[in-house]
Amino acid sequence: MTRPRVGVAVLTMGTRPVELRALLDSVAKQQEPAQRIVVVCNGAPLPELPEGVTGVELPENLGVTGGRNAAIAELRKTGDVDLLVDLDDDGLLIDTDVFTRVADLHEADPRLGIVSFRIADETGYTARRHVPRLRADDPMRGGEVTTFLGGGHSLSMEMLAGIGGWPQEFFFAHEETDMAWRALDAGWTIRYEPELVLQHPRTSPARHAVYYRMTARNRVWLARRNLPAPLVPVYLGTWILLTIARTRSVSGLRAWFGGFGEGMRKPCGARRPMRWRTVRRMTALGRPPVI
Repeated sequence: MTRPRVGVAVLTMGTRPVELRALLDSVAKQQEPAQRIVVVCNGAPLPELPEGVTGVELPENLGVTGGRNAAIAELRKTGDVDLLVDLDDDGLLIDTDVFTRVADLHEADPRLGIVSFRIADETGYTARRHVPRLRADDPMRGGEVTTFLGGGHSLSMEMLAGIGGWPQEFFFAHEETDMAWRALDAGWTIRYEPELVLQHPRTSPARHAVYYRMTARNRVWLARRNLPAPLVPVYLGTWILLTIARTRSVSGLRAWFGGFGEGMRKPCGARRPMRWRTVRRMTALGRPPVI
């Protein structure tokens, strides 16, 4: 295949202009420049952008999924991008060879659909929740995985054309897992590459007011959309038990179960259950789709 051309997408709400500019500066310093750079502003006016960066201003907040789908649509217009690199607007590329190494990986393996970066704070620390495997004790252990990190990753545009974009209904939470499961079922590979680093402030996902509700609702939708029927109650039952054991906040548990009920009641998009061979593949990779 020819050398993959990299496009960059950054989603923002206009509340981090300093961090966004620093991120775009780090993108501009890459040894292998991006073919195109798109900044999508979700329900807010676009901030001032550097020359050569395309801005897309959405009239309402469409969430992570809607905003990133808008970025995909913008990058498709000219047909000159083969790889999409999504970056959080408060992240930073601390190395200048990130795009080169991403393009090398995809060039070497045409069935590589997704590359997950390592998320680390300014001290180099990577939280356990940012390691995309069950055994998260060593964040420097890379390799093939079954999911990826939303803050920094690359996506094959060919893969997206085949499996579709982000699950619009999700807004945020578990959208990466939904895409990962569809990619695996279509025969694509996902790799975690810890040497590809996006520096990002240490945060908790529970900082968002709707975290518990969205997490529960979307986990139900994830199962309803993607799992073979016998695995749906197993997966959801496992997560009910884990949530009860882990959550110390009564109000958080109340919101979680409210979201769970919402996920059972409301439509979640088309159901396309994965094949049993995909279940076996995920199990061999260390994460069967029941947890």
